[in-house]
Amino acid sequence: MTIQPTDDSLERLSHYDFDLPKELIAQHPTTNRSDSKLLDARTTKPVDRVFKQLPELLKSGDLLIFNDTQVIKARLFGEKISGGRLELLIERVLPKSNEDSGYLVAAHMRVSKKPRNGDTLLMEGGFKAKLIGRWPNEDGPLYLLSFEQEPFTLMQKFGHVPLPPYVEHVDDLDDQQRYQSIFAKHPGAVAAPTASLHFDTELIESLQIKGINNARLTLHIGAGTFQPVKTEKISEHIMHSEWYSIPDDTINAINKCKQNGGRVIAVGTTSVRSLESWAVSNIPSGETNIFIRPGFKFKVVDLMITNFHLPKSTLLMLVSAFTSHSHVFDLYAHAIEKKYRFFSYGDAMLLERS
Repeated sequence: MTIQPTDDSLERLSHYDFDLPKELIAQHPTTNRSDSKLLDARTTKPVDRVFKQLPELLKSGDLLIFNDTQVIKARLFGEKISGGRLELLIERVLPKSNEDSGYLVAAHMRVSKKPRNGDTLLMEGGFKAKLIGRWPNEDGPLYLLSFEQEPFTLMQKFGHVPLPPYVEHVDDLDDQQRYQSIFAKHPGAVAAPTASLHFDTELIESLQIKGINNARLTLHIGAGTFQPVKTEKISEHIMHSEWYSIPDDTINAINKCKQNGGRVIAVGTTSVRSLESWAVSNIPSGETNIFIRPGFKFKVVDLMITNFHLPKSTLLMLVSAFTSHSHVFDLYAHAIEKKYRFFSYGDAMLLERS
């Protein structure tokens, strides 16, 4: 799904670039989840707050929508039979076609010289993987492999947390807990729904006391979320596809919220993409490659909580569509001046749809 922008200037990739001091890229989360900063950007002049103040900014009858995907330990290391080291990033665990078929996965592969189809890979932990070909077709961007054991079990035992490329430390026990939201339930993501990382049990209780409800959906975030746009005309960018599902209970909660005059608040861009995909297609579960950029007409989401995103990223374009390009870049300038922490382990902002 693509939407043509109304302003041709916003089609240019260069309009989504900015300079960020390296020291503002958060390498670790705050000690307590809700102690992160929150930029209240609902008005022209932003207000600096702390995330635990969120209940003061919302009203009874509002509905928060969380992505309850669970980050899997998708990074696996191994070697070819010839001895060359390799790294796999499991993007998807595929359903078995029959009882006799192996356990199939689609993965990114980092290796100096690609193995041949049919080659066996020796993975750390003592298990083997067989390279079958490319996925989803012979020219696909991912590799199709067969594991000899159930993939989720192998990843949980031998895998590593797939930290984003800009986090420069090796994953540790803290990352296993903190690069995961308190809502994580359905395994399948290779990146966290980072806006949810600011919520702890105490904050959820405070929101509920005020009459602010919450509901869940699932979108399994792929590694494509970190892929920068490389085409100068952004409409030529090929968007990655991700699987999402919105339960009936959540759809009913949204309808009830709207009918009672409440506001739907998407926690994170993945919740936005899921909800607006459903609104455009009327399909509550399936694949989405929706590309939300300036010119998009939002149908469901009224407010959004989101972290600060990478330059030239589709996520920055989504946020620019939700409010306005100029407002977003004013907010980013303010955040840099006030030394907000950026990206996955960074701070957040609260936006209202313009």
